[in-house]
Amino acid sequence: MKIAIAKEGNAVSGHFGYCEGFQVYDVENNEIKGDSFLPNPGHRPGFLPKFLGEKNVNVIIAGGMGSTAQQLFGENNIEVVVGASGQIGDVIKTYVDGKLSSTGSVCHDHSYHDQECED
Repeated sequence: MKIAIAKEGNAVSGHFGYCEGFQVYDVENNEIKGDSFLPNPGHRPGFLPKFLGEKNVNVIIAGGMGSTAQQLFGENNIEVVVGASGQIGDVIKTYVDGKLSSTGSVCHDHSYHDQECED
C-alpha cells in the first residue's frame, strides 16, 4: 500500500493542491517499509488525483481538500483522509496504527495559495 501525505516542510499541508509535495510511504502489514518525496508538479484542476493514481498511491492524507478533488480521488480508487494536522512522521504512524480518520471537511474557494482550509 502507498500512502501519500501532502506536506509543507515536515508538517501536513493545509491544502493538498498547493503543497510543496507528497511524502509517499510504502506500508506492508501495518509496517512502514520505506518512503520517498514526490514534488508537487503544480496545481491544475483534476490533475493531481490522476497523477498520484499513476504513482500507485492508495491513500492521500491532507489538511484540506475541495469536494471535486475528493470525488476525483475516489474515482481513481484513492482513499481520502482530510482534517489531518501536525508533523508528517506522527501522522503516518497514527494512520498505520488505525487511529486517524477523515473529518470529511471540504475546502471552499481558495483565493490565495497560502490560505488555510476551514471546512
